Amino acid sequence: MSKSLYQDALKTFSRAADLMNLDPGVRKFLERPQRSLIVEFPVIMDDGRTEMFTGYRVQHNTARGPAKGGVRYHPNVTLDEVQTLAFWMTWKCALLNLPYGGGKGGIKVDPSKLSVRELERLSRRYFSELHKFVGPQKDIPAPDVNTNAQVMAWYLDTYSMNEGRTVLGVVTGKPVEVGGSTGRNEATGRGVAVCTAEACKMTGKDISEATVAVQGFGNVGSFSAKILQDDYKAKIVAVSDVSAAYYDPNGLDIDDLIAYRDQNHGLIDGYPKAQRLDREEIFGLDVDILIPAALEKSITIENASEIKAKLIVEGANGPVTTEAEKILLSNGILVVPDILANAGGVTVSYFEWVQDLQSFFWDLEEIRSKLKKMMLRAFSEVWYTMKDYDTDMRTAAYIVAIKKVAEVVKLRGIYP
Repeated sequence: MSKSLYQDALKTFSRAADLMNLDPGVRKFLERPQRSLIVEFPVIMDDGRTEMFTGYRVQHNTARGPAKGGVRYHPNVTLDEVQTLAFWMTWKCALLNLPYGGGKGGIKVDPSKLSVRELERLSRRYFSELHKFVGPQKDIPAPDVNTNAQVMAWYLDTYSMNEGRTVLGVVTGKPVEVGGSTGRNEATGRGVAVCTAEACKMTGKDISEATVAVQGFGNVGSFSAKILQDDYKAKIVAVSDVSAAYYDPNGLDIDDLIAYRDQNHGLIDGYPKAQRLDREEIFGLDVDILIPAALEKSITIENASEIKAKLIVEGANGPVTTEAEKILLSNGILVVPDILANAGGVTVSYFEWVQDLQSFFWDLEEIRSKLKKMMLRAFSEVWYTMKDYDTDMRTAAYIVAIKKVAEVVKLRGIYP
């Protein structure tokens, strides 16, 4: 592969593998995606035209169990990006001790340009193309960028119709009415909030006195902000999305901002109750905590040196480049990595899958309690590994995760 997002991700893997003296054969195996599928498929548009679309599904490693990971719809989706996201999912699942390997999918499309019916036809055809490669014991997709519970319901129905029976466990992130789990929408944001609070505790910072800036105000960013404000009494002073950024030194009313966004086509542009900033200004604000919760490569060598926050908690996947992280670490900034910080989503997806297989569903408080317990256990494991190896938190998280996958690979052996 040429220089790419995947190559960037491998740098962190290599750093951890070197520190832990990973077996060379296992290392070669874990560095490569197990299966990469490209599908080219037609969709009949509302005006009768036939358009062709490109979709991907990557299974990075399935040693610990079926592949698990979301599907994103975005015009910039590439195979390299999807392979990288699947790679990260392997470590995320292992870190939380989930019986999964890493998977990811995507379609190269701008969903905002499709009608609801076109979006449904696109989704159903894509999932039909994947039929032989997915299933409750093979690969379990979930929502990601620009996909949601409705898309998962279409996936579920498509797979079930092809199977001739209802198969609830084929996807997670579904509506509660069709086998979804309570607490799934908030899960990633709740995990980010739990990690943020624990990082504050470990570094001696009172989170109720902390100021927070959140970059990205979709599902992850908005729930992170809301839970930090409501449950931990942190002050959210700045928020941005693709349309705008807003700042209030006295703290934004997150419930009010969410309500405005939901009535404004999902954007915060035009919010009247706070000072407007340029979107890039959010990185340089004098705050205690920065949560990048948008897309990958948001913090780069161009803006890393501007960051004043002493704690960064990655709500998005890969929001900090390798070169940028070197600058952050040299400036004494603690970075809680994505594979730990945003693992709440896949953890509650695991809960959903278990509930579907058992046909027995849990209440919201049980979901929240189990999620917090698992996030804190993983955080503690990473924190003390960081101390043991005298390294940064991302490398420590990879060491914990790689050890778990490598052990399974050794126990299972190489077939045949």
